[in-house]
Amino acid sequence: MPTEVRASHILFDNEKHAQDAKAKIAAGEKFAKMAKRFSTCPSGANGGDLGFFAKGVMDETFEAAAFSAKKDTVIGPIKTAFGYHLIMVTDTKD
Repeated sequence: MPTEVRASHILFDNEKHAQDAKAKIAAGEKFAKMAKRFSTCPSGANGGDLGFFAKGVMDETFEAAAFSAKKDTVIGPIKTAFGYHLIMVTDTKD
């Protein structure tokens, strides 16, 4: 079975909003709360949780960032065709 990551994300229409949200998270705001409030992706309703996924499933840029991220660390903004993402890997499994 290939390695999988469980990630949450917050999707924004522009980089400035993503940077502003990342600063708020760094200052103590909860990632899931920010996802519910600001994400333009339907996953925002679940706190941004995308569940577990293996390589080859997500957008290549998003996937590369998620698989290189340290657990419980917010990374981004990551630009994809969908917009700007803040990503947090919450678990991994082999």
